[in-house]
Amino acid sequence: MDNETLAYLPISSLASRMARGELCPVAVTEALLARIGERDGVLNSYITIMAEPALAASRAAADALRSDRPRGPLHGVPIALKDLLATRGVRTTSACAAFADWAPDHDAIVVERLAAAGAVIIGKNNMHEAAAGSSGLVSHSGPMRNPWDTRFVTGGSSGGSAAAVAAGLAFGAVGSDTAMSIRHPAAYCGVVGLKPSFGRVSKHGALPLAWSLDHVGPITRTVRDAALMLGVLAGFDPRDPASLDRPVPDYAAALDGDIRGLRVGVPRRHFFEGCEVSTLAAVEAAIGTLRDLGATLEECELPHAADAPLLVRTILLAEAATYHAERLRQTPELLSPSLKGALGTGSLVSAVHYVQAQRARRVVGEGFARVMAKFDVLVMPTTPLPACRAEADEAALTGPRMRNTAPFNLTGLPALSLPCGFTGEGMPVGLQIVGRAWDEATVLRVADVFERATEWHKRRPGGPALAMGEPPLSGGQA
Repeated sequence: MDNETLAYLPISSLASRMARGELCPVAVTEALLARIGERDGVLNSYITIMAEPALAASRAAADALRSDRPRGPLHGVPIALKDLLATRGVRTTSACAAFADWAPDHDAIVVERLAAAGAVIIGKNNMHEAAAGSSGLVSHSGPMRNPWDTRFVTGGSSGGSAAAVAAGLAFGAVGSDTAMSIRHPAAYCGVVGLKPSFGRVSKHGALPLAWSLDHVGPITRTVRDAALMLGVLAGFDPRDPASLDRPVPDYAAALDGDIRGLRVGVPRRHFFEGCEVSTLAAVEAAIGTLRDLGATLEECELPHAADAPLLVRTILLAEAATYHAERLRQTPELLSPSLKGALGTGSLVSAVHYVQAQRARRVVGEGFARVMAKFDVLVMPTTPLPACRAEADEAALTGPRMRNTAPFNLTGLPALSLPCGFTGEGMPVGLQIVGRAWDEATVLRVADVFERATEWHKRRPGGPALAMGEPPLSGGQA
């Protein structure tokens, strides 16, 4: 098997081939490290490559397989981490100068669970500084490039994770999502990104942006791989105050290939308005595919949807300003101008406005739940705007980019983005599928059936920019 084919194997296939002895975890890790060394100088999707720990873990995985002692569904599979997830003894920077030298003495719970399932942690992905932006251009380690066309943004804030998975530089990654940050870069980079229900995956050991909005979840190339990773990451953790003790289903078993009779809501008001033409065309075609596959589609309206992004912004800015208050006061020079500006704005949010936003949040959640009771899932564009060129990025784009995703951080509903087409400039378009609380299984089931019926996930990025090794981007807005 050539290295290009190997780099794009689904996790499910890679793990089973290693279990059968057809592939060696050490050889797979070595090949991936070589590929990262060859290609990531252009994409800048990693901050830290954990070569020695990864090779040691791959040797342990190989020994366990020889003794017929596989540890789980990710045994021997190289996985990357967004660089806000604590990793014992390895710097965890959050792409911010204020954390540039922090090497935690503990692992995030998701890192513990990956290791327990036999995964090999290959490195720490680049990200938008402190998870507080939508472009991927602002990072203490330099901006990220989109592997489909390196002139374009990756999206944020998990841009490095999405770019690495799309470019075959990781078989899967773990990201975080406060208003858009898993699904948005997944849409821009043409991969699968899943934000689970709030409380499904522990955030212990993840540097926060906004405690009551943050989620942790997988970024993969296929829906089945997202199901496998979520099965490893999910579960109650008493160390996370937001974690809830709910049964964790067998997500992979839920992918039965059949959505006949499932009720799919299409909330055209708000979520389809103002979308770029090719984005809308791709999503409408995807809706037609779901209808052809036997789903029952009906238009619906989510109450207070237009208010949700403002509520998210109020809560996010206030909580981020609280978390970073000491840094903003004592070492402002270690924060970028855009981050300082956002934190300064958050410092001006009054207690009254914050509490009122949290009270309104409950009203929005109850309204969404009433609508969701009539449907198995909702479908819509992941984001109204396609990826733009780096020089066209501006801070004002953050609001429109998060318009369709932020409401489901506010309500805590599970939401997934997967590829459903391309723009006229050849950039990926994402379809967002939203489910009822705790029902990631149905979201994954619908996404998997769509993926099986289409070819979008089989396309791979490439082109002259990757081969030429263009110099890193500079500048950009948060």
